[in-house]
Order: sequence, then C-alpha cells, then structure tokens
Amino acid sequence: MTLAFALALGVVLGALGIVVYTRFEDSLNENTDQALRSRATDIAALVERTGPQLSARRAERFVESDESFAQILDADGMVVDGSRLADSRALLSADEIATARAGSLTLSRDGVIEEGDPARLFAVPVGDLVLVVGQDTEDNEEALGTLRLLLTLGLPIALALGSLAGYAVAAAALRPVEAMRRKAAGVSEDRPGERLPIPPVDDEIRRLGETLNAMLARLEAAIEREQGFVADASHELRTPLAILKTELELALREGRTEAELRAALESASDETDRLSRLADDLLVLARSDRGTLQLRWEPLSVRRLLDGVAERFRTTGDDVEVDVEDGLELSGDRLRLEQALGNLVANAITHGKGAVKLSARNGEDGVELHVEDEGQGMAPEFAERAFERFTRADSARTGGGAGLGLAIVKAVAVAHGGTAKARGADVWMVLRNGR
Repeated sequence: MTLAFALALGVVLGALGIVVYTRFEDSLNENTDQALRSRATDIAALVERTGPQLSARRAERFVESDESFAQILDADGMVVDGSRLADSRALLSADEIATARAGSLTLSRDGVIEEGDPARLFAVPVGDLVLVVGQDTEDNEEALGTLRLLLTLGLPIALALGSLAGYAVAAAALRPVEAMRRKAAGVSEDRPGERLPIPPVDDEIRRLGETLNAMLARLEAAIEREQGFVADASHELRTPLAILKTELELALREGRTEAELRAALESASDETDRLSRLADDLLVLARSDRGTLQLRWEPLSVRRLLDGVAERFRTTGDDVEVDVEDGLELSGDRLRLEQALGNLVANAITHGKGAVKLSARNGEDGVELHVEDEGQGMAPEFAERAFERFTRADSARTGGGAGLGLAIVKAVAVAHGGTAKARGADVWMVLRNGR
C-alpha cells in the first residue's frame, strides 16, 4: 500500500513540479516581453520624431545600460544605430529581419551581451527599418535555477514525508485487522464464546469484525447443535440396544419355555425395527443438514397425495378425513411428502383425540398441507420448539418415539423450499408451488 501510495504521490508531485516550473517560466518571459514591448513603443516614437541616427543611443534613458539594449537595422541587416551594448553587430539574421518587417518577432538568444548570457529580444518594424530591443534575462535564469533547486530538494522530501505518513495511516488502519488475526488464531472449539475485537470507528474494518463475529456465533451454535444431536442420538440408541441385549440374555437362559422364547424374540424384533427406523430418521436429517436430501420432483395432485396417506391409516382402523380444494396441485417428491404427512398423522393419532383431518389449501406463501385432530394440541411454549430434534412433550416421553418425526417434517418442507408450523392441534407444512 505504501509503495503504491508513494508511486502515485511521486507522479502527482512530479506533474505539479513541472506545471509550477513551466508556469513560473512563462510568467517571467511574459513580464519581460511586456517590458520589451513598452520599451519598443517609446523608442519607435523617438525614431519617428528625431530620425534613426542616434535614436537608439538617446533611448538609453529608457533602458538600463548594463542589462537592456536597443538596435536599429535597415532592410539589409546593417546596423543604423545601437545602444552601448548593441552597437557593433546585427542582433538578427536576414530571415529574422524579414519576419520582423512582416509584423513582429520575439525570441531568446544567448551571448548577446556576454558569452553565455541569455537575453530576450523583441523586434518590430519602424518604417523601412527594424527596431530591436533586448533584455538580459540572467536574473530570470537565476530565479528559475533557484526554483529548480527548491523543487529538486523539496519534492523528494515531500515524497518521503508523504510516504511515511501513508505508511503510518495504513498501519493504523490495519492495526485492528492484525488484532483480529491474533485473536482469531486463538479461537478453538474448546474455548467457546471467543470473539474478535471490534474497532470503535464505524468503518469497513468494524463491519468485517462484526460479520466474522456473527459467523463465529453461527459456528458455535452449529457445533452445539451437532454435539446435542450426537448426545441425544446416543441416548435414544442406548435404550433399544439395552432392551435388545436384555431380551437376548433372557432367551439364552436355561429352562425357558417356548412361549417365553417367542416373546423374547418378538421383543427383540420390535427393538430392531425401532433401531432401523431411528437409523433411517437420522440419515434423513443428516442428508438434510448437508443439503444432499435428494428429491424426485414430479407434478402431484394434492387430493391423490392426501387420499393415499389417509388410506394407509384407514386400513388399521384409524379415522382419517380428507378435505382438499378441487384441482389443487404442487410439484414435489411424493415419497418424501408421504413420509412427512405420515409422521404428522401418526403423531396426531398417538397423542391427539378424535378424528384426524387432512386438509390442503393455497396460502400466501404456497400450498399448505394441514393435519389436525380434535384434541387440545401442543402447548404454546412447546409449539415453538416442536420441530427441534429429539424434542418431545412431557406426555409423549413415555412413548416409543425418538422425537424425530416433526424434525423430519420440517426437513422435508425445507427441502421443498417451504417450512413447517404448529398451532394447538393443527400442524402444517407450507410448500412452494414449484421447484
């Protein structure tokens, strides 16, 4: 950053130095030219009044004898008259005399007064003659030399000071980043709650720190969820495994009757089914977390979807009703939606009362698939966390469920671009109508 700043500053200072030097030189030349034009006007008036002979010498009162001069030339370049500093040789060449006779001529020339000394010349026609006035510009050159020296010394110093200031500003601006980097290096899973230091100034660095702290908070929450998920899964797996082991140990004891052995094997089979269902549910949730829950999208008739789910439960004698708007359709995965709706119906049958009603309608956010029973439903405080994993109401803790049914409902709904909600005895999914 400092090198880039120094390069840009060097270009700006260099351009500024060139502009200042050029403008100063132009200003000096313009002042000199203005003085020469004024002097030429006075001498031309004297020539017209007294004639060319000795006019230039008489005009020395208009010039400074050691720095200024005047000369009158004829058309052939011969010196008609000249001041003390310009009375020997012609100051202009034949071509320059021709140019001056056509209008006027301004030029710079060295060695007019002394060898190597610069001078400024201005020539104008006076009748058939050419009047040349000049000014020694050594003072101008000295002023320009002083300016060059100041620029040569001052610009590098300004560049160095500016670069140091840029480095200091950049270092100060990046100091909070270094502080955040050092703090981030110490963040680890075994030290939860660590956050990056935030600078007091409301700028991009502060917003970056706030964004990173929010990311750390999300990561901590995800880690906590994963740890809780593993702990809950271990707890849920422990019970059926313990029962299965007990039943097998009892079956291996001597003196067991055939009926007792059959009962032990049936119990072991039930626990094995429970383990299989739990493993399947955990796999669905794990795929949902990774965003890899695969769906086979197809257009679906909502009535046929709900009728299929209701018929599956009617075969076991459960009272399940269906109420759907005619012609209602959506796009989704039939098997996943049947699984989610089956979980809702099974939950209503197990923990609700009366008939279970399956209904569907078009809502503001998409197609709503409702499952409702005639019981009191969920308490408001439980409804807020009902779709969390391994969450069960107190009355359901004695049942055989693992508390994953509603979590799978929400995972399926989210995979379809929607969500799941609950209020009392009414639990529903909101599905986006289309892929």
